[in-house]
Amino acid sequence: MHEYSIVSSLIDRVEAEVKKNGATSVGSLTVQIGEISGVDSRLLAIAFDTFRERTCCANAELKIENVPATWKCPKCGTPPVAGGPLRCFPCNQPAELVAGDEIILAHLELEVPDHV
Repeated sequence: MHEYSIVSSLIDRVEAEVKKNGATSVGSLTVQIGEISGVDSRLLAIAFDTFRERTCCANAELKIENVPATWKCPKCGTPPVAGGPLRCFPCNQPAELVAGDEIILAHLELEVPDHV
């Protein structure tokens, strides 16, 4: 299950941001998961709960935003007909993926002490 390696990389990235910003804790992190990214959001949440102990994310809330796959014609920008072939028939072009394959750390809420 590759969700575990994704969580490992995610925690490494968050730890780097914590260090870079001098944060004392992580409140939450928001991850965008594309519909065709190959990542199961439920399994990602389970992996996060399993591996966050004794890390900077131990008390953090994981928020997952699922991103639907969207396509468009590279020539005219028209999306293909829902449920139809991924092709623009007027332009005779295959549709290109616009969104839906991403795995993005979109938002990170950190507690940073005031420096007076």
